[in-house]
Amino acid sequence: MSLTLERVPGGIPALSVVLNDLADTEQLAAMLAPWLATGDVVALSGDLGAGKTALARFLVRALAGEPRLEVPSPTFSLVIGYDFGRGKVVHADLYRLAEPDELDEIGWDELSTDAIVLVEWPERAEGRLPASRLDIGLELAPDIGPEARRAFLVGSGAFIERLDRMHVAEFLVEASGFAGAERQYLQGDASSRSYARLVLGRRSAVLMNAPKRPDGPPVRRGLPYSRLAHLAEDVRPFVAMARGLRAEGFSAPEIYAADLDRGLLILEDLGSDGVVSGTPPEPIRERYAVAAELLAALHSRPLPSVLHIAPQVEYVLPTYTLEAFLIELELLLDWYLPFRGAQADAVVREEFLLLWRGALSAVLSEPQTWVLRDYHSPNLIWLNQREGLARMGLIDFQDAVLGPAAYDMASLAQDARVDVPETLEADLLSYYLHLRVDAEPTFDTARFGHLYALMGAQRATKILGIFARLNARDGKPQYLRHLPRIRRYLARCLAHPELGSLRMWYEAVLPSREFQT
Repeated sequence: MSLTLERVPGGIPALSVVLNDLADTEQLAAMLAPWLATGDVVALSGDLGAGKTALARFLVRALAGEPRLEVPSPTFSLVIGYDFGRGKVVHADLYRLAEPDELDEIGWDELSTDAIVLVEWPERAEGRLPASRLDIGLELAPDIGPEARRAFLVGSGAFIERLDRMHVAEFLVEASGFAGAERQYLQGDASSRSYARLVLGRRSAVLMNAPKRPDGPPVRRGLPYSRLAHLAEDVRPFVAMARGLRAEGFSAPEIYAADLDRGLLILEDLGSDGVVSGTPPEPIRERYAVAAELLAALHSRPLPSVLHIAPQVEYVLPTYTLEAFLIELELLLDWYLPFRGAQADAVVREEFLLLWRGALSAVLSEPQTWVLRDYHSPNLIWLNQREGLARMGLIDFQDAVLGPAAYDMASLAQDARVDVPETLEADLLSYYLHLRVDAEPTFDTARFGHLYALMGAQRATKILGIFARLNARDGKPQYLRHLPRIRRYLARCLAHPELGSLRMWYEAVLPSREFQT
């Protein structure tokens, strides 16, 4: 398979792709799959036998992550729907469509609003397809070979920029030595980032696609939530922290190739062996202990606040300010309370913020360290072939800030996606404190216990709001299943004697059953 960047009238970028055989068609589908998301439409045009159904079939399989999935042609049914882990896919063949109005009889608008839609013979829909889409024209290429095809990819609307990004990504893949690699879609996090594993023989890497964007519209002082909460809006913080962690001897991914402006990275593949096992997943005690040991080592050493990205390019780690803590806490008021059928009037809101300002005063005077911020099971990779603390691989640290050590310890021992038994939580905290005292005999364990409960309560409060927002704003209800666990963690933290005033507010505003541990 070979790609050539061309321009169509108007200067719009387009990709011309030579497909020598079915294997190339499968590779094109695998290349496209990580760039598709719910709401996207891919229109497949070409004469009979041009390869539309073959490409659609490979796309469905790539999106499902099942290369042997049975994908029948929808020629007679017009539409076949699929529901995979990453969302819905609709495969339509409109060849037998007599009139565009017939689409109403099959509920076309409802089928295509919350799915990735693959359409063969799109010209028969006559204006029923969105203006923003990916058009792929296919034709036979007997001059190249008996099975060869030419594909011409043109984006319109939002797909114009995306197609350009995809071409640059392919250049980076080739530059990093992974041309011709098999692509495997990787389930990402709650952000807009997407990932694909590149497998070439015994070697592998990860393509990270992280377009620059703020998290939502302006919410205060003309700034989006991401700016107020110091969340990364491009890949520069990730690159800076990856290099900073590696300089300290920790196992963050090596960066093989990068386009910082477009947010495209080719990363070392740390694998998929995590720190949990089973169904439902449970913590592997020994691996969680290594994760706690890593934090103790990190927090016991001086760390720079300015990190190197590239020649003459540096990144200054932001500080976890009071404003950042509070804007995160307000997610509970703005999203979780409405989800629970409650509202916070001006008096309730002001009391909430007043109580938290007072409670957080204990944190703001603490010595600062690197706070990775999402230090929990989805972002911890077990590297059994390495030794010592290098066995713990670290990913998803782009939102790192300078702040209190207790935050990441609470993130680990009160894992948002995995039930951590209280006994294990207590053991992890005790082990961490033992290591800190060994490194610094005057370390105040009682004070850390207070800060741990405070940061755990702040984090749980924020996550309740984030998961409610992911459901209401972003159409991701799957995060709601974690809410009972987060509420239990919150109850544990608020039981600390130093947090009594905060606990009274939560008990007064939220139902009492929310705080059953």
